[in-house]
Amino acid sequence: MAEVENKNENVFELAAQLGRALKADARLVAFDAAKAAYDADPQLKSYLTEYEVQQKAMQSEMAKSEQDTHLLAMIRERIDVLYRLINERPAFADLNKAQQAVNDLMNRVNQTIMYEITGEAPSSCTHDCSSCGGCH
Repeated sequence: MAEVENKNENVFELAAQLGRALKADARLVAFDAAKAAYDADPQLKSYLTEYEVQQKAMQSEMAKSEQDTHLLAMIRERIDVLYRLINERPAFADLNKAQQAVNDLMNRVNQTIMYEITGEAPSSCTHDCSSCGGCH
């Protein structure tokens, strides 16, 4: 029983080492920097807050039995403008790009772990035959 517990401890020790290695990876370092820039952008925060308020206003108006179509059109127009302004902010774009890089890294790490556990390579089948070189 003690041997099993020691092996379990080793698994958690290895997981901690993996966590530290990932934290030092350039992609996670870049993500942390992008997140800090995102959090420090007051204009972006303002746009995001207003976007949320406009979304709630639209939901509230749409829930009414008699909707003001002119008001809804104005809200939609403002939401579209805010969406564009948010997406144009470098901090927003940089965070999205960094998040995607981290997601890709974590997927590759998880695929590697699953390969070591199962011995099976991750399937790349998308079930869309137009993207395939042939079934295995």
